[in-house]
Amino acid sequence: MKNYFKFDELGTNYKREILGGLTTFLSMAYILAVNPATLSLSAVKDIPDSMRMDAGAVFVATALASIVGCLFMGLIANYPIALAPGMGLNAFFAFTVVLTLGIPWQTGLTGVLFSGIIFALLTMTGLRETIINAIPFELKMAVSSGIGLFITFVGLQGAGIIQNHEATLVTLGNFHDPKVILALAGITLTVILMAKRVPGSIFIGMIITALIGMLTGLIASPHAVVSSVPSVKPTFGAAFEGLMDPSKILNMKFLIVVLTFLFIDFFDTAGTLVAVATQADLVKDNKLPRAGRALFADSLATITGAIFGTSTTTSYIESSAGVAVGARTGFASVVTAVCFFLALFFSPLMSVVTSAVTAPALVIVGVLMVSNLGKIDWSRFEIAVPAFLTMIMMPLSYSIATGIACGFIFYPITMIMANRRKEIHPIMYFLFVVFVLYFIFVKH
Repeated sequence: MKNYFKFDELGTNYKREILGGLTTFLSMAYILAVNPATLSLSAVKDIPDSMRMDAGAVFVATALASIVGCLFMGLIANYPIALAPGMGLNAFFAFTVVLTLGIPWQTGLTGVLFSGIIFALLTMTGLRETIINAIPFELKMAVSSGIGLFITFVGLQGAGIIQNHEATLVTLGNFHDPKVILALAGITLTVILMAKRVPGSIFIGMIITALIGMLTGLIASPHAVVSSVPSVKPTFGAAFEGLMDPSKILNMKFLIVVLTFLFIDFFDTAGTLVAVATQADLVKDNKLPRAGRALFADSLATITGAIFGTSTTTSYIESSAGVAVGARTGFASVVTAVCFFLALFFSPLMSVVTSAVTAPALVIVGVLMVSNLGKIDWSRFEIAVPAFLTMIMMPLSYSIATGIACGFIFYPITMIMANRRKEIHPIMYFLFVVFVLYFIFVKH
């Protein structure tokens, strides 16, 4: 087992990998509650039941897709990266595809299935891996740092430390709110543990925060420990129903849906893979070892998730929380897969993993990832501009893909104007055109 996952070569051990896998799971366990609520459109009133996906079935599909994705990533690619149905992609599926465009959710799953198959084909040709390896080192560091800012913002927002404001868009939250105070206490505690270099600081911080929350009544204690597993039958195989009626898929709306799933998942996954691999010091000579395998695992997970009955499955940036506590191999992803399997039976325990509990992990990981800014040559304006835009637009637009798009559009412009056109990989010109078209036709 140790030889298969290359523990000695990567300087790790079972304790670090198990702790990393557990930490990653706790950081992303919220998806087990959020995804069913999103795809069932629970927050939307007065719509036909036919537009709502069965929440219980989606819960099971979410867990199963995560299990398969994590196992593929761990066993095939040997990366400490976990997968699950993606946030943002599930919102696009529910609120744009189903609610706005009026496409049946069954046909929406067909679109997810198609995008996964196309991804797999692109990966087998080596095109996806070639594109990732063609991205300049400085932009990879900017992507990593930008995602650090983004997940920190997500953590602070989820915990109520940062809130929306009509005049300034964002502002400090209500520091008299006990739940906000709990999150701040968790962050402070985790910072102290990190400063003292206590092994597993992030994981310990999350556990203690959850315990404090339950003892003070801010987090409801689970009403049970074990529950029965809901049936996945209402959504299983529904993705194939769209194939029975060609008129539902041979139209421009369906094409746009598939292309959007393709675009967002491609660059979210690329950004996550680069960021986590960089944090784990797995990038060699500006290239990602086994990148093709990692991307193929992502594609297979999307296909599997669509068949079970959930929106696009993608690599999770929360994996960086596991890397922060020591994970370096795919064994950590296997541990995360086991946790998702157990979650099927211990779903009541997931209720204690609130935003106040995950906030400390997201903030600390953000701090660690932003350290990559020091590897960017800020003295060269032609590098500084695209790197800065890549980084800053992720939290401001609330989208990893949009941040990448902004930076990659400006990269060839500034490099050409600085008479460094020979250093631009031809693929970067292609991406320039793709991203411009993305803003014109897709991004709203």
